[in-house]
Amino acid sequence: MTEFHFDLADDGIATITWDCADKSMNVLSMEGAQELNDHIDRVLSDDAIKGAVITSGKPDFAAGMDLNILAGMKENGAEGVFEGVMSLHHILRKIERAGMDPKTNKGGKPIAAALPGTALGIGLELPLSCHRIFAADNPKAKIGLPEIKVGIFPGSGGTTRLVRKMGLMGASQYLLQGKMVDPKGAKGAGIIDEVVGDPVAAAREWVANAKDGDIVKPWDAKGYRMPGGGPYHPAGFMNFVGANAMVHGQTQGVYPAAKAMLSAVYEGALVDFDTAIRIEARWFTNVIMNPSSGNMIRSLFINKEALEKGAVRPQDVPDQRVKKVGIMGAGMMGAGIAYVSANAGIEVVLIDQKQDAADKGKSYSEGILDKGIKRKKVTEEKKSEVLGRITATTEYSALEGCDLIVEAVFEDMSIKAEVTKKVLEVVPDDCIFASNTSTLPITELAKASDKPDQFIGIHFFSPVDKMLLVEIIKGKETGDRAVAKALDYARQIRKTPIVVNDARFFYANRCIIPYINEGARMVTEGVEPALVENAAKMLGMPLGPLQLTDETSIDLGVKIAKATKAAMGNAYPADAKPVDDLLFWMHDQGRDGRKANAGFYEYSDTGKRLGLWQGLRDKYPQVDEQPEVTQVQHRLMMSQVLEAVRALEDGVLMDIREGDVGAILGWGFAPWSGGPLSWLDIIGAAKAVEICDDLTEKFGERFTCPALLRDMAAKGDTFYGRFGQSAKAA
Repeated sequence: MTEFHFDLADDGIATITWDCADKSMNVLSMEGAQELNDHIDRVLSDDAIKGAVITSGKPDFAAGMDLNILAGMKENGAEGVFEGVMSLHHILRKIERAGMDPKTNKGGKPIAAALPGTALGIGLELPLSCHRIFAADNPKAKIGLPEIKVGIFPGSGGTTRLVRKMGLMGASQYLLQGKMVDPKGAKGAGIIDEVVGDPVAAAREWVANAKDGDIVKPWDAKGYRMPGGGPYHPAGFMNFVGANAMVHGQTQGVYPAAKAMLSAVYEGALVDFDTAIRIEARWFTNVIMNPSSGNMIRSLFINKEALEKGAVRPQDVPDQRVKKVGIMGAGMMGAGIAYVSANAGIEVVLIDQKQDAADKGKSYSEGILDKGIKRKKVTEEKKSEVLGRITATTEYSALEGCDLIVEAVFEDMSIKAEVTKKVLEVVPDDCIFASNTSTLPITELAKASDKPDQFIGIHFFSPVDKMLLVEIIKGKETGDRAVAKALDYARQIRKTPIVVNDARFFYANRCIIPYINEGARMVTEGVEPALVENAAKMLGMPLGPLQLTDETSIDLGVKIAKATKAAMGNAYPADAKPVDDLLFWMHDQGRDGRKANAGFYEYSDTGKRLGLWQGLRDKYPQVDEQPEVTQVQHRLMMSQVLEAVRALEDGVLMDIREGDVGAILGWGFAPWSGGPLSWLDIIGAAKAVEICDDLTEKFGERFTCPALLRDMAAKGDTFYGRFGQSAKAA
């Protein structure tokens, strides 16, 4: 299918229009790249053609490359990847040199890019190879190179061109952080050249009047010097040292793409441009062949997008978009749910026992919107519209007409049951009732409803306005319409959903709590708290277990421990006692975490985290012989991944894609790995069994290897090989 269309006007200026007819946004395939190459050859070989404008037939320019291309390249090994990438380099370099004489830099034909909207990834790398970039004055458009966020880096010349255009420090936030900006921001940064009302018209005018000197890139001109200095320039040297330190500080050395990109920049800065792009291609190949990149692409792009588009939605249920939602409880969670709902255009009724509490819950939305206004991301009109959708009240009668209820009251079975019954007296018969519980079994909560098929769990993560994941929990009697309603609602509020079966702690907390507990348990054993925290960060975890406990609050951990012990009775694990003793002691000391300005960490009066609390070391003196970092890491990692395997084994997880995506978005599980099940595929089931057996012998039955994992080791299986046919690796 044609991706690029060619049109030659009477004035001799060609227009090459990128328009993938079967997609909402343009993405580049190898077939499309060949079409572009053929059109460029025509421009350069036909004396009647003066130059060209490359633009889009869609509101946006391009979203990037079809990532399935990378999978195809990998089938032929590293050589196949390198050759495929270099073929793209040759096309873009052909555009850049435009037929000019290699010695005099004269005689080339001007080629400009006209961007109507968003230009990301290859959608910016292609314009960067053109001689001038014009963008429409579209504040909603995003321009950038976000590849680092999915485990790769710009490998079609974007890395080399942006650094040579802006210098290392100027380009670093766009390359190393994947920062995206609007057209005016891109012009201000020097990424693009012009922001205009009609980019195609402006580009054509420029092409008509361009001279030889206008189309020579700085790095192709004699005497070129990199902005800010190269590696052996005094100032440039410091920039490279600083960038290296920044990358290591942010990634702890576990993200291959960041290190590879910086290597490509450093080595490329020492040589001519054509050699530099070959170096870029080699490092890009190195990253693509690393399992980390494939796993990140699979989990954070392919599988995440599939889940957002309804991969696990019941297909025979009609559209269940929410029109009016009632939210029971205006505390931190309820207030956050109210904001994301109203911001998505949904009418909201926010109910609490007291009007002051309901009003305070609504004011949470006002605070977020006011911050947006200060950052010029929100208008006063937008603020008024969002707040106008929220009715804060104590009156249950306001729930009339709601098609979804989200209950977010205190984590107590009796209180939730009472609220459920009162709500069902008011709402329509077909209203879906959802509980935002984080630990209580949905099947038990549904007993308060006379319509258990319309009862479901929607577990939000805090803070609701920032966390991307929602965990949807099916009770034993939950029907398909309730599941579809929850999924359609998640899509409306722009969250990534996973659907799991009911069990205590569901999926996310089932994995998070053992991680937190293992960290605390090591403290009670005399392991240096800083060793525990740093070992976790060296694994790529955004927060160590002690800091994570502070953030979620220690008193919450105490409540969960007491409720779990009451529910499990004699089945409550005996090895939990040291952890419970530590948390209960901390709670009794008033050290309930960040919200109390005191927890495992010390905090300033303004809430800034200062360092680990010395009282931990006084209460639990450090043993003289500290464990190896690897052992600490194995304990922290296995405490999470074994629960993920057990969740799959028990049928709580129904799709391994949800296990990986949910782990990364829910609690930040080592994103470089692609998730807990992807991590097990990296190390192999046999190695995982070996680690489990060692930890079980030394630390107890909580590390017992699941039968599923042992069976996979015996058969040489991988999780995505056995369970992932619907989500093949990138």
